[in-house]
Amino acid sequence: MKTTDTETTIKQKLFGAVDFEKIAENNGFKEADVRAVIIDPILKELGFTHETIVREKALQSPFLRTGSTKRKVSLVPDYILKVGNGFAWVLDAKAPNQKIVHDDNVEQVYCYATHPEIRSTYFALCNGIEFSLFRTNETEKPALFFRISEIDAYWNTLQSLLSPDSFHTGKKISYDNTRAPDTAKTQEAFDYGKRPLLEEIPVKKAAAKRHHGVHGYFTRQTWNVVDAYIKNFSQKGDLVLDPFGGSGVTAIEALMCNRKAINLDLNPMAVFIVRSLLAPVNMSQLSESYQRIKNEYLEKEPHTKKDIEKILSECQGPKNLPLPKGSDAETVPELFTREQTARLSLLKSLIKKEKDKNIRDTLLLMFSGIIGRANLTWYAVGGEFGGGESVFRYFRYRKAPQPSNLNISKYFELRYKRIVDAKKEIETLCLLNQKTITEMVADAQIIKGTATDLSFLKKESVDYIYTDPPYGKKIPYLDLSVMWNAWLDLDVTEDDYKQEAIEGGEHNKTKDDYNALIAQSIAEMYRVLKFDRWLSFVFAHKDPEFWHLIMETCEKCGFEYIGAVPQKNGQTSFKKRQHPFTVLSGQLIINFRKARNPRAVLKANLGMDIGEIVIQTVEGIIAKNNGATLEEINDELIIKGLELGFLDLLKKEYTDLAPLLLDRFDYDAAAEKYRIKENTKFQTHVDVKLRIKYYLISFLRRMERENKTPSFNDVVFSILPLLKNGITPEEQTISGVLEDIGVRVGVDGWKLKPKENNLFDFV
Repeated sequence: MKTTDTETTIKQKLFGAVDFEKIAENNGFKEADVRAVIIDPILKELGFTHETIVREKALQSPFLRTGSTKRKVSLVPDYILKVGNGFAWVLDAKAPNQKIVHDDNVEQVYCYATHPEIRSTYFALCNGIEFSLFRTNETEKPALFFRISEIDAYWNTLQSLLSPDSFHTGKKISYDNTRAPDTAKTQEAFDYGKRPLLEEIPVKKAAAKRHHGVHGYFTRQTWNVVDAYIKNFSQKGDLVLDPFGGSGVTAIEALMCNRKAINLDLNPMAVFIVRSLLAPVNMSQLSESYQRIKNEYLEKEPHTKKDIEKILSECQGPKNLPLPKGSDAETVPELFTREQTARLSLLKSLIKKEKDKNIRDTLLLMFSGIIGRANLTWYAVGGEFGGGESVFRYFRYRKAPQPSNLNISKYFELRYKRIVDAKKEIETLCLLNQKTITEMVADAQIIKGTATDLSFLKKESVDYIYTDPPYGKKIPYLDLSVMWNAWLDLDVTEDDYKQEAIEGGEHNKTKDDYNALIAQSIAEMYRVLKFDRWLSFVFAHKDPEFWHLIMETCEKCGFEYIGAVPQKNGQTSFKKRQHPFTVLSGQLIINFRKARNPRAVLKANLGMDIGEIVIQTVEGIIAKNNGATLEEINDELIIKGLELGFLDLLKKEYTDLAPLLLDRFDYDAAAEKYRIKENTKFQTHVDVKLRIKYYLISFLRRMERENKTPSFNDVVFSILPLLKNGITPEEQTISGVLEDIGVRVGVDGWKLKPKENNLFDFV
C-alpha cells in the first residue's frame, strides 16, 4: 500500500505508536493484549462489527470418548467471523512467544474451523507480531503470512480475502436468460466481468454437418450449446482454449464464431480427427483422388481366399497392439476377420500413396470412420449402414453376435459425401467471416498434449476456456482408442498414460491420481486465463467428491464461482437406457470467473443433518416438477452443494443416490421419474402450496384414468390426510391451488387443465 509522507498508513491508523520490537521483547504483553491492541482494530477496519464478531463461542467436541462414555469437551475459538447466517473464518489469538505456523497451534485452530457448527473456509492465527492465514483444505502452507509491523504491504490482500464482501452469502444465483448478441461492439461495450449465465439451451445436435456424421467419438459436446457459450463469454478475435479438446467441438465452433482456438488433447486419435477435418483442400482435387482410389480399390478388392492372402502379404494391416482388459479379444488384429483386414489394408495402402498431405489426411479420416464399422464389434441394426460400435456403446471391445459384412466401397462413398459436406459447411461459414479456410486454420492450434502442462502458453494469454474433462473412471479414452491408433499408426507413450486424467484403466490409476491431475489442469487453466475472463467447466458425475474437488481446487487457485447451469446433451445414451438408476444423461456447466478479488463460497450453517437436506431437496424437486429424473435430483443437490458449501458433507455420505431413491420413492419407468410413494406423506417441510399442487395433480390424473369427475369434497378428503405433516392448509388454500391447475366440470366437478404437466414454484 503506497502512501505519501502526509498520509496516515494502515499501520498508524490501526495501532498508533505501538512499538512491535518491544512487544516481542516484553513478556508482559499477553494473549489478552494481542486481542485488544492488535486483533480488534484489524477486525473493525476489515468491516466486522460486534454483531458479526462471535467471541469465545463454546463448540461441543464430537470426537472425544472415555471408554463407552462420551466426554463433554468444549472447543472455544477466540473469534468467529460471521457473514450473513454463516461463519466465514476463525481467528485465534496467541501470546507473542507462541508459534503460528508449523505448530500444534495450527492444528488446534483447524479443529475449530472444521467443526460441524462452523465449517469455515479460512482460519487465522495472530500472536501480536505475526499473522498467518490458512485455507481449511490446505494446512501445510499459509495462504498468507506477514509480520504485523509490515501490514501496510499486505493490507489489500488481507482485505480481499477476509472482508465481509469477500464471501458469497449462500444465496442462489439468479440467472439472467438474456443471451448476449455476438455483434461488432466496441471493446468498451463488452464487459467481460459481468456476463449473464445462460439458461438451459435446446439441443440441435444433428443440425451441424461439421460435427454430425464426421467421425464417432466417446463423448461430444453439443455444438450449439458450445456456440452460445463462446458468443456469450468472448468477443470476435479472442483466444478460446479447450485443454480437454476431444473431437474438437469447442475449437471448431470458436473458429466459426471468428475467434482464435486452441484444441489440446492427449489422445492422438482425437488430434487426428480435428486436424484432418480442418485441413484445407481443393475440392476438385479431393474428388479426383477419391475417384481414383475408389476405382483402384474396386479393381483389386479381394474376394477369394487366395486374393485375401495375397493382399495381406503385400499391404500393412493394424499394429499388433494389446486390447484393454474386458475385451473379447487379446489384440487389435483379432477384432477383424482376415477378409476385413485385407480389404481395409488395401484401401489404406491406396490412400497412403496420395502425395498431397491434406488430401491424404482427409481420405484417412474417411478410412478411420470405416474402421469402426468393418470389424467384429459392430452391432448392425436397421439397414445396411445402421448400428453402432460396441466400444462407444459399452465402453469395451465386445464382439457382436453377427459379424459385420460391410460393403467397404459403398461405405467409403458415404464417408466421402459426409466429409465433403462437413468441409463445405466449414468453408461457407468461413466466407461469412470474410476468411478463407487457410486463413481460418491459421487461427487454430491443434495440439497433442496434456492439460497439466500449458507451458506453451504465456501467463494471462487466453480469453475464454470451455472444457469437458474426463469424468473419473467413466471412459478410459486412450485404452479404448487403441483400435484406431493401431490402424492409423498413431503413437501413445507411457508418459501419455501417466498424464491421462482418469481413474482405473489398464494402468490402474487411482482416484488420488485422477484428483491430482485434474487439480494440476485447473491450476494451469487459471495461470493462462486473463483476469475477468471465464472458465466454463462441463461435468457429469454422480460422486459429489469430484464436484467438491473441482470447487475446492478452483477456489484455491483464485477462481470465483458464479453459478452452475443444468444442460441436456441430446439423445439418451445406450448406457443410460441400460442403467436408468445409476447413469446420468445430462451435465452441469459450472461457471467460474478469474477475479482479482475473488469471493469464496461461504459454507452455510445448515442446522440439520445432511440426510435431512438430501431428502428435503429430493422431495422439493419432485414436488416442483411433478416427479423428478435422476439428473434433475443430482443437479439440484450438486448446485445446492456448490452454492451452500456442503459438498464436503455430501461426498462423505452419498456417493451414490440410487439406493436411497429406490428405497424412499417410487420409480416411474415410463416417465423415468421418481415420485412420492402412493398414499405417502412428504417427510420434510416442502412448501405447502407445492405439496398441495403435487397431490392434486396426482389425484386428478388418477381420476381421469378411471373416468371419474371428483367433487371438491372428494378432492379435499383425498389429499388432506397426506398434508398433515407440518402446517395443515385450510380449505381455501386447497381451493386456490385447485383453481390454478384445474377446471370445473358441471356444478361441483373438477378435472385437470389440458397440458398441465409441470408444477411451478410458488415461493
